[in-house]
Amino acid sequence: MSIVILYWGIFLSQFFLSLAMIFALFRLIRGPRAQDRVVGLDALYITTILLFLTFDIRSGTTIYFVAAFIIGLLGPVSSIALAKFLMRGEIIE
Repeated sequence: MSIVILYWGIFLSQFFLSLAMIFALFRLIRGPRAQDRVVGLDALYITTILLFLTFDIRSGTTIYFVAAFIIGLLGPVSSIALAKFLMRGEIIE
């Protein structure tokens, strides 16, 4: 019984995370301002991390955890670079 509940819980969480990724991608593409696009990018990489972690739980391997860790390290760097570009117009001075 608990295996079935775990399976359906992971399945539903993957479904809702995929739905959240679609909404974040919509905000990233269609955002009326640049700040909305930055928020969409942040939401997209955070939901990608969570989706990879649910894949890791479902498969039982650690490769998805490593991918989620790398995305977690590089995601804030991209947000900082985009924010710096929006403020100054250039990334590297």
